[in-house]
Amino acid sequence: MRVSSPEIVRPARPFFDAVRREPERPPLWAIPHADAADHAACRAAIRDGSRSFFAASALLPARVRRPAYGLYAFCRLSDDAVDHAPARDRPAALARLATRLARIYDDAPSDSPADRAMADLVAGHTLPQALPAALIEGLAWDAQGRRYETLSDLTAYAARVAGSVGAMMTVLMGMRDAAVLARACDLGVAMQFTNIARDVGEDARAGRLYLPLAWMREAGLDPDAFLADPVAGPELRAIVGRLLAVADSLYARAEAGIPGLPLDCRPAIRAARLIYAEIGRDLERGGLDPVATRARVPGRRKAALMARALLPLAAAPGLIERDLAEPALAETAFLVEAVAAQPVPVPTAWWNVPAQAARVLDLVETLRAREAALPAGP
Repeated sequence: MRVSSPEIVRPARPFFDAVRREPERPPLWAIPHADAADHAACRAAIRDGSRSFFAASALLPARVRRPAYGLYAFCRLSDDAVDHAPARDRPAALARLATRLARIYDDAPSDSPADRAMADLVAGHTLPQALPAALIEGLAWDAQGRRYETLSDLTAYAARVAGSVGAMMTVLMGMRDAAVLARACDLGVAMQFTNIARDVGEDARAGRLYLPLAWMREAGLDPDAFLADPVAGPELRAIVGRLLAVADSLYARAEAGIPGLPLDCRPAIRAARLIYAEIGRDLERGGLDPVATRARVPGRRKAALMARALLPLAAAPGLIERDLAEPALAETAFLVEAVAAQPVPVPTAWWNVPAQAARVLDLVETLRAREAALPAGP
């Protein structure tokens, strides 16, 4: 992920509009695609790919944790499919991702643990297709080597690669309230800004640059000269501190959405918020130098933050209500609107015999279709 070119961009019309074909309704009876081995593979993907998220996810209830692993595995698969492809093959890799996503929403996922788990959570939670499509769009921006002139441009990117994940996690928890979704997107964007600040040196050595170019010029830094010789001088340190300050303001606002989540989900989300924010604190303790070292949160500190996440949320009177009432960021509003636009089917009453008969027929037809798709035996 994250290739670089001199291109400067503004937020564009969504790239994946062509594959955003929302289903009229999920299957009447959702027949699971993923088995125990698939779920184990998804869990391994998050364990190996994000120690911070994996630690926080331990606090999630099982009903949310398992689909969350599937969601993360699909996001990781999508990232790797683009990042690991040679530059010339990335357009084809993106096209394959679009096809895989379309198959998931057609209830015919590709032969992959992540795809099967994603198909199950899409059907089980009525997940709008615009949300994972936004993530893939962000990966397309990476593949194109985009750079970002302003903070708003960078926020539009973060909305796609991280705000979309915050919105999807909120839907998995059973919440579709616009105000809570807006704060979840704030949290995703804040986490992405923290990642960008932490990875400045690593990205620069790979020829990648995510800091707002206007900020760099204001500080007297030439972006291309910095990439040629990445040094954490006072100018860069000031920019990193500025980006962390924006992230911190979003972390603070995101707190207001946590009380709107189911009670048993709140500790995990607060733990994720605290652990990611702590990466910024470690950067500050290191003198805001992301070039010489990579900020990290040791295991003991993570454990302490997870314990803190179990405590009641302390906030000044009226502060949560005020922050919750704040509108979504302009760059993340399309994610909140996508959830609002997706109707949630009303379950059929058990005493509605004709409707239940239709469900049985639908189930039989689905099983037949899947059996026909299996390869012929010897």
